[in-house]
Amino acid sequence: MKNNPIGVFDSGLGGLTAVRELQRIMPGEDIIYFGDTGRVPYGSKGEETIIRYTKEDIEFLLKHSPKLIIAACGTASSVALPHLQDKYDIKVMGVLEGACKRATEVTENGRIGVIGTAGTIKSDKYAQIIKSIDPCLQVFSNACPMFVSLVECGYAESEAAKLIATDYLTPLKEAGVDTLILGCTHYPLLEGVISDIMGKEVTLLSPGAIAAKCAMEYLEKENMLSSKECGNSEFYVSDSVESFTQLGSIFLGNPIGSKVQKAEVAE
Repeated sequence: MKNNPIGVFDSGLGGLTAVRELQRIMPGEDIIYFGDTGRVPYGSKGEETIIRYTKEDIEFLLKHSPKLIIAACGTASSVALPHLQDKYDIKVMGVLEGACKRATEVTENGRIGVIGTAGTIKSDKYAQIIKSIDPCLQVFSNACPMFVSLVECGYAESEAAKLIATDYLTPLKEAGVDTLILGCTHYPLLEGVISDIMGKEVTLLSPGAIAAKCAMEYLEKENMLSSKECGNSEFYVSDSVESFTQLGSIFLGNPIGSKVQKAEVAE
């Protein structure tokens, strides 16, 4: 079981930010990544559809006998996991809890911002978890539906991204938040733009990277860390291998090469 892989899934490429951190802090772990690129984005879908897609993603990864699954998708974590998390024999970890806990630890003025897809913000899960930790904290949320498309189309550093981000982020800046949760794993690719708008005094939190650290803590606690010195990563997508390989290398921070395979998921 120790040398079984860690399974990671996302609606597209954003979960690769979690994979990047997993590879950095646990280089001996094998990783199986599934990007449901044929059905991205999840954030604009209805709750029943998101739950069904998430269930199918988990069941695809289960075929690879993982020791842990990370839902590296803010929408799946907030909308679907509350309905699915207890239905499996292995731990299925989302990206919300760790980010919320960290936000409560770093905020100094008690005003926390959350940005995410429409589905994530509508679920209000980030605010609920933060309030359960400390009811005195204030949470300000805003949906940023165009961010995923900007990132996946290669416009993360464009003038269009700056204009759109300014429109989305101005209410949070005016609310005086000192901590901002980037509640979608695509959003760290926009971190430079977001930081320029919010200001250097605002702490930006990446749930994918935080989830990777939570995964390591869990595996250490359960004595399930790999005994290998160097792990392998495999990538599966439900749409174009070529597009994923090109853009995925940007998310991952190094070339993916020929490790990407096309996979079929239930329709």
